[in-house]
Amino acid sequence: MNNPVLIVDDEIQVIQAIERGLFDEDMTILGVTSAEEAEVLLERHPFKVVISDQCMPGMEGSEFLGRVSLRHPEIVRILLTGHATLPAIMEAVNRGEIYRFFTKPWDDLELRFALRSAIEKYDLEARVRRLMTVARCQTLRLHQLEKEHPGMTRPQDHQGVYDFLGLEDEQIVELLRELDVEIGASQTSLPAAILRKATK
Repeated sequence: MNNPVLIVDDEIQVIQAIERGLFDEDMTILGVTSAEEAEVLLERHPFKVVISDQCMPGMEGSEFLGRVSLRHPEIVRILLTGHATLPAIMEAVNRGEIYRFFTKPWDDLELRFALRSAIEKYDLEARVRRLMTVARCQTLRLHQLEKEHPGMTRPQDHQGVYDFLGLEDEQIVELLRELDVEIGASQTSLPAAILRKATK
């Protein structure tokens, strides 16, 4: 699914109205009529945004989105309300459970822009999470290399050029490969801007 968005509202015509307003957006819209159905879908499929009505049988939207924030904190959450429940909504917003809320009837253009912003927020945070995972893996690998070869992860910097003291060419190539540093096809043609062997 491309940019999947889940709509939860016990009134099917509300779901259909939102779908019509977003028909030309690069989003995959799915709609269900209860929080229970939504929770099943959320366990089975990845969604970037959830839009929920506030007043639904069985579970209020703010309570449902609070549960979503605990189980799927990466999903961006938007609340729709047609009733004067502002104190409860503001409390949920302040707890960080809701990204935006709209009153019924909503403005299609405002909702469209809010969804675009929500998807951008999701994508940016997902990218940050991936980069942090890569950084943690590389840090762990560096610690492992330092244990195996004391001093090899502390190169000396000489005007942008690094000395890997005491290492053979083959060891330097292997080190850079393990750290996902792009090197030339030949082990003997290492980029001078990246490193040079120390001369004694």
